[in-house]
Amino acid sequence: MLRYLPFLLVLAVWIYAFIDVLNTPEKEVRHLPKVVWVIIVLLFGEVLLGPIAWFATGKARRTRPGGVAGRGRTTWVAPDDNPEFLKSLKDEDPDENKRDKGGEG
Repeated sequence: MLRYLPFLLVLAVWIYAFIDVLNTPEKEVRHLPKVVWVIIVLLFGEVLLGPIAWFATGKARRTRPGGVAGRGRTTWVAPDDNPEFLKSLKDEDPDENKRDKGGEG
């Protein structure tokens, strides 16, 4: 059973790349027309050259909303990483209000 694993992995990558090419809008395809990419993935998929070429250069990749925003610039991942948010927490500290009210009574 284990001897079929490499074949199944290659087949899975091949099918995934083919479906990805078909589902990608024409305006997001780079360097070659979409029809040419379909042919490349189908002809060279058995040796993984077509799918690797598609994944590496064929499709314009989108950045994740919370991830890296291109060329090393990062965006805030969580509110606690944002200095402005942390400053606003210090301005609205509920413990400070409790101490003020407790000291008056």
